[in-house]
Amino acid sequence: MQVRTVAELFANGQSPDVLFWVGCAGSFDQRAQKITKAFVTILDKVGINYAILGKEEMCTGDPVRRAGNEFMFQMMAYQNIQILNNYGIKKIITACPHCFNTLKNEYPELGGHYEVIHHTTFLQQLIDEGRIKLKEGGTFKGCKITYHDSCYLGRANDIYEAPRKVLEALDAELVEMKRCKSNGLCCGAGGAQMFKEEEKGTTRINVDRTNEAIGTGVAVIAAACPFCNTMMTDGVKLAEKEETVQVLDVAELVAQSME
Repeated sequence: MQVRTVAELFANGQSPDVLFWVGCAGSFDQRAQKITKAFVTILDKVGINYAILGKEEMCTGDPVRRAGNEFMFQMMAYQNIQILNNYGIKKIITACPHCFNTLKNEYPELGGHYEVIHHTTFLQQLIDEGRIKLKEGGTFKGCKITYHDSCYLGRANDIYEAPRKVLEALDAELVEMKRCKSNGLCCGAGGAQMFKEEEKGTTRINVDRTNEAIGTGVAVIAAACPFCNTMMTDGVKLAEKEETVQVLDVAELVAQSME
């Protein structure tokens, strides 16, 4: 895929309207790369003037801060802020709630002030403006979908409606889980748990959450976070429901439904 970097644009005396912050998962995780590609496809079709940092992008530092390594977090954050400020970046879009939360709420105190938008909010704006054209009788028309709230999107930043409005625009049947919105249950990967061994217990959180989603009788579990996606996918595999239940990011659902 031909995705321009900010450095390339800068060399030609140009700058992007928005920076797409890919994040570690979206860059390196094979499953999350598909989400990145789907979102880029949408940006290209709509004609957004965007760019990525490419090799200059470093992890936002969310997992190390959650794991308690404040020194490492500040080092990473300062490096990112320096690069972003040098390029004069004003607006950032990211498909990862962890990156979103850190860039939006934790970078300002270190000198990084940007307008940060999560991709579900951005997609909702594009649909509302009529810039995203969805197929008549789209791919997911009437399809039963449940949406899993990411902790950093929902409880931490109060974004509940945007992803749901996007799913409604697909003409899908939205089925809510018992624990949803502000009562949603974590997928089990937040707070740097994604990268460490489990502690003693009787049930894995992601299994508990996935079973709740499968119990709604849906064909698709929609997520808006690469970590949630991984955890729910693992849960579906464990329940041996891969034939009947798909775990897809909101961006993938939109990309598949566009004209």
